[in-house]
Amino acid sequence: MSATITVAVRVYIEDTDAGGIVYYVNYLKFMERARTELLRSLGYAKTAIMDEKLMFVVHSTQIKYLSPAKLDESLDVTATVVQLGRTFILFDQLVTRGDTRLCEGRVKVACVEQGSLRPSRIPQHMQEALA
Repeated sequence: MSATITVAVRVYIEDTDAGGIVYYVNYLKFMERARTELLRSLGYAKTAIMDEKLMFVVHSTQIKYLSPAKLDESLDVTATVVQLGRTFILFDQLVTRGDTRLCEGRVKVACVEQGSLRPSRIPQHMQEALA
């Protein structure tokens, strides 16, 4: 798998704790933005996925925090598809500031039916775009 994207994210006051350091859970938000933009770049905005009566939901995460990000910094957030299953996508994600690695993650998202939330096969055309 090689579908990948890097998006720029600015750290705002709402992203930080009282000390001006990015609150740990906000790295997950930054990673969500990168995954969303990757799908959008392939023609699958949230509305297009919902038109198929499908949703992608986070199944599991593995996160490693390496160095803090601070208020007003510009970060790069990368999402790369590393495995594509029938009903899931596995992403490797990275948050950097210049050459400094701040946070690494592996995020598995499951494809589910909107109404029932039962696992659903990722449509063939979407699998082809992701591959």
